[in-house]
Amino acid sequence: MLHDRLLVEPEADSSERQSGAGLVIPATAAGPKRLAWAVVVAAGEHVRQVAVGDRVLFDPEDRAEVEFGGTDYVLLRERDVHGVHTVGDGERSAGLYL
Repeated sequence: MLHDRLLVEPEADSSERQSGAGLVIPATAAGPKRLAWAVVVAAGEHVRQVAVGDRVLFDPEDRAEVEFGGTDYVLLRERDVHGVHTVGDGERSAGLYL
């Protein structure tokens, strides 16, 4: 990876969601724009706040997709990441940085 680029593997998006009250929301229901989670598989040399293996929150509308070895990946810039979910060495709890 070059410069501030990240190569991420998006997590599987379920077709249906469930609200906090237990109501099932079908995939066809129009709603507000949602962000998506992905796992970082490669990072450029100028990436400073994200490491390989971290989960990142990004906007699925602003992405470039690439297929490599039969797997779909997304190419992002570090500035396009909205949040990072990481577990430190020896820690049991995870930190979420927005």
